[in-house]
Amino acid sequence: MRLDRAKLLAARYKAAEGRPYLASALYALTVVPSDGVRTMGVDRHWRCYVSPAFVEATPVDELAGVWIHEVAHLLRDHHGRAERLPAADQRDHGRVNIAQDCEINDDLLADGLRLPEGRMEPRLFGLPTGGLFEAYLPTIPAQCSTSSAHGVDCGSGAHGTPTPWELGERGPARVGPVEAEALRRQTAQAVRAHQRARGRMPEGWARWAEELLEPSVDWRRALSGAVREAAAWAAGAVDYTYRRPSRRTPALGGRVVLPSLRRPLPRVAIVIDTSGSMGPEDLAAALAEVTGVLREVGVGGNRVAVLACDADVHAVTRVTSVDQVALAGGGGTDMRVGISAALALADRPNIVVVLTDGYTPWPDETPSCRLIAALVGENAPAPPGWVETVRVDLGA
Repeated sequence: MRLDRAKLLAARYKAAEGRPYLASALYALTVVPSDGVRTMGVDRHWRCYVSPAFVEATPVDELAGVWIHEVAHLLRDHHGRAERLPAADQRDHGRVNIAQDCEINDDLLADGLRLPEGRMEPRLFGLPTGGLFEAYLPTIPAQCSTSSAHGVDCGSGAHGTPTPWELGERGPARVGPVEAEALRRQTAQAVRAHQRARGRMPEGWARWAEELLEPSVDWRRALSGAVREAAAWAAGAVDYTYRRPSRRTPALGGRVVLPSLRRPLPRVAIVIDTSGSMGPEDLAAALAEVTGVLREVGVGGNRVAVLACDADVHAVTRVTSVDQVALAGGGGTDMRVGISAALALADRPNIVVVLTDGYTPWPDETPSCRLIAALVGENAPAPPGWVETVRVDLGA
């Protein structure tokens, strides 16, 4: 069957006319007729594979909805997000595709778009609307990926796994990763402009645009990265020691003893701001994140010192768990005192992590260690530029 291009392109025009903020993305798709695809699908090169039989059997208004569905996979970077899933989930691309369709279709239906029968929706699986596919995926039954009733395949532009009907690196015009990212940002800006002009926007698209243009940073990942990087830096330092002579010493006939190189284990001090503005629950949550990261990188036991500090140091403890920490204090705030006390410990730390709301003086110059400030609170003032800073959002 020949592809009815006039009907297909009329549906794309209808989609772009009704949702003009998606027009650039819709017209960036290259049409590829294919008898191998059941309905329509996309690859990561922004090629749209279309079944001529599906176009023949589907009304224009439903085809318009499918156009928007397929371009949503690419705009939301579903294939990139799928590549970050556990390996077992990546191999089950049918379930991944179903979860992705649930993420998209509830937004499209709420926006008044028509979609063909058999579409995937969260309600079919007893799931709430408005979620992301990563949250839906664990609840999608395994048998759905092979069931004829649920079998869907929107292509590698959705689930990330190449399909037999895709052209890969061959074929007509391709959109590269840089152009794709530019299209996403251009579309997000158009969504925001449309929202400002009209005063309303489908919730799913508004949320996507906000996240793309002003991404929220996962503070746990940022804090983990800072602590890990500092631990790797400290462990990379080497020094000479005579406790274990170099293996080259016997070659010198015992007349000279050569030192060997040693790689020190990182020592960490955590300075906790216990002034009146800091809540104990917030402190415990942030401290748990830090100590969890330290355990993962092999720093624990008596290699971690915790100092409770407001305008003075009230407690110095070596801890193996969070519940051993004494959060004394509650007066003024001066983290310089805590940092100085940490550096004066007998086992001088390589890394100092300061948990604070930021309302404190800071040292005038960089101390001889890695200093990380974990700022608790939305409006915490920033420390000097030379302090590695992570903003902790305890509501996230």
